Amino acid sequence: MIDIVGLIADNIMYMLLITLGGVLVSVSVHFVPVGGAPAAMAQATGIGTGTVQLAAGAGLTGLVTAGSMMGVTDNIGLVLASGAVGGMIMIAVTMIVGQWVYFYGVGCPAASAKVKYDPITKDRQDLYISQGTEGHAIPTVSFVSGVIGAGLGGLGGGTVYYALLKMGEVAAGLTIKDIMSATGHQLVGLASIFAVGIFFMNAVIPSYNIGGTIEGFHDPKFKKWPKAAITSLVVTLLCAVLAVVTIGGM
Repeated sequence: MIDIVGLIADNIMYMLLITLGGVLVSVSVHFVPVGGAPAAMAQATGIGTGTVQLAAGAGLTGLVTAGSMMGVTDNIGLVLASGAVGGMIMIAVTMIVGQWVYFYGVGCPAASAKVKYDPITKDRQDLYISQGTEGHAIPTVSFVSGVIGAGLGGLGGGTVYYALLKMGEVAAGLTIKDIMSATGHQLVGLASIFAVGIFFMNAVIPSYNIGGTIEGFHDPKFKKWPKAAITSLVVTLLCAVLAVVTIGGM
């Protein structure tokens, strides 16, 4: 006999985890230094691409590493830690390679135009800003902020994926090992599609909130993150309800 009360309680818990994961992704975008086209020409700090691409890169890497860990264990702590570390490594490597291009290719120093002194190193910034630019390369504070943001993004992506798979496990009566094997390949595919969709959605919402470039948690635009978080909470909750209907109703 099916435990209806237990099933409902489990689905509510997984809905909350999915929603939490979406909000974490949304907030994480505000930490990652995004310079867009200006940064590609070394006229602004950050990585020379958009918020959505960077957030997707960090989060999807975290999702993949979390999924790999789920093939070994369903311990939520290990799964989410794997997701966070995967995202952090991805963004850290991206920023380091970007620094090599700025330093040795363009020949510009890492300096922020948003603060007079780097909040972490206390190094003077304004003396190294070229006229007509918004800074150069990726200052220490932006690098640290980016790693933090990637960790949150990977954590959020891993949380969403974990909740979706566990939801399917309960509905289909499978174990995690069954799901990660050929027996549950359809469920893995469906959960992956849902997780990627939720991630991209929560990467786009804060990109409109930021409206261009951002240096990290020291940037004045960072204070706008609650608006994106609230929006993502509402939208992701609706997605979580849809997930219950589709994956949870298998």
